[in-house]
Amino acid sequence: MKIGILQTGLLPEALEKDFDSYPGMFETLLAGRGFAFQSWSVVEGEFPSGPEDADGWLITGSRHGAYEDLPWIAPLEDLIRAIVLADRPLIGVCFGHQIIAQALGGKVEKYAGGWSVGPTTYRFPDGPKTIQAWHQDQVTEAPEGAETVASSDFCQYAALLYPGKAYTVQPHPEYGDAFIDGLIRTRGRGVVPDDQLDAAQGKLGTPLDRGALADQFARFFRERSLS
Repeated sequence: MKIGILQTGLLPEALEKDFDSYPGMFETLLAGRGFAFQSWSVVEGEFPSGPEDADGWLITGSRHGAYEDLPWIAPLEDLIRAIVLADRPLIGVCFGHQIIAQALGGKVEKYAGGWSVGPTTYRFPDGPKTIQAWHQDQVTEAPEGAETVASSDFCQYAALLYPGKAYTVQPHPEYGDAFIDGLIRTRGRGVVPDDQLDAAQGKLGTPLDRGALADQFARFFRERSLS
């Protein structure tokens, strides 16, 4: 099964030599599950010809906001709707979660409650899962027909299921501790309150449920369900 990865963000330059690209992180996350991958850097204006270019699709995270007036946002929303209409399974993470919601009629905002950073626990139907977070923006109104799969006290719509069509999550199962520490050092200071960054660094080493999310993604790609 070929998975098309739509890259919507670039690594901080200071981290490029030490970490894989965002598409590469997802290839590692989903390794050993029988998928082939091809990526398009939509953040740099590179788009596939259409939904038929892959059997399933995944949209990465980004430093950009889904509501920003950028030249690639509207074409990406058009592609999202085309993927849904073409009945190709779609997964979104962080920005991907947000832009899919926005494209399908939901609302994304810079959350007045601030940031969520580092290992964060979310309520899933089969029990709590701890995953890395790095966001201020979040979905504040879910699209019609979307089902809330996970939430936290900070993020009401932490995971959304569009039955048979798409599955999206706000946190980052593709991120490990080292990358979060790198983001804190290169993007966090001066943007996120220092005490929050210090607390996040103090939680690094907390066991993460990355594999459980990878299993969900793989199951959704193949079976259009989470269980």
